[in-house]
Amino acid sequence: MSQGNNTRLGIALMIAVSVVFASQDGISRHLAGEYNVFMVVMIRYWFFAAFVITIAGRKAGGLRAAARTSQPVVQGLRGLLLAAEICVMVTAFTILGLVESHAVFAAYPLLVAALSGPILGEHVGWRRWAAIGVGFVGVLFILKPGLGVFDPAAVIPLASAVMFAVYGLLTRYVARDDSTATSFFWTGTVGAVAMTCVGVWFWEPMSAGDWLWMGALCLTGASGHWLLIRTYEVAEASAVQPFAYFQMVFAALVGLAVFGEVLEINVVIGALIIVGAGLFTLWRERQQG
Repeated sequence: MSQGNNTRLGIALMIAVSVVFASQDGISRHLAGEYNVFMVVMIRYWFFAAFVITIAGRKAGGLRAAARTSQPVVQGLRGLLLAAEICVMVTAFTILGLVESHAVFAAYPLLVAALSGPILGEHVGWRRWAAIGVGFVGVLFILKPGLGVFDPAAVIPLASAVMFAVYGLLTRYVARDDSTATSFFWTGTVGAVAMTCVGVWFWEPMSAGDWLWMGALCLTGASGHWLLIRTYEVAEASAVQPFAYFQMVFAALVGLAVFGEVLEINVVIGALIIVGAGLFTLWRERQQG
């Protein structure tokens, strides 16, 4: 199926991606609450690397073609950045919970817009800068600085959002010369090597029940990425990207139902402001694209 010819299927797949990744976040929160974050992410990356190597091996040219790139430094930096971002975000889940972490992380499309100028040299007009400013107000609603209740830990998912935004922009940058398969290969393998170098020092024995959860974490990670690739194969990114916000909704439901988290009114207001600003930014990008 050629790209961009089935928007309805693309939207359905993106919603499925959101459900799978929200489930993954819930499992990550459980495991990272019991074991070291670096170990959990390391094992997750082992499976991810095996998945991308298998996918690459089945394509024309095999592993050599998948690994071929004229920009290995940037590709390597992308892989390291995503691995670090996952560690930071999973840490946020254990400290702040899924609801608040995802509400703050929802600002990453705005950060992509803000950083696209200095990193990619793209023009950001005043309307998108206004949306970025409004989105920042939404973040402040969630963080509540200056009201005597500001938790410095709330900055953790914001740092994760910044890292993920830079990762996304670097992905756009390398896409000028490298295929999606090449970027996917470097993401999985570099991340696995980096996390192994760190994670082996934090190995802990895991119960049989939690090994089952770890298996579920690995499967949701691989299936989620496969669904995401499929989504962008059947529909244009600009058409389906707004539906990625459903991950925040589903993750919040997991946090409320499974972990007994509380939905604060300031988090709801802030999240609505951020999502509204983000949707406007995506719409402007589509209009100019």
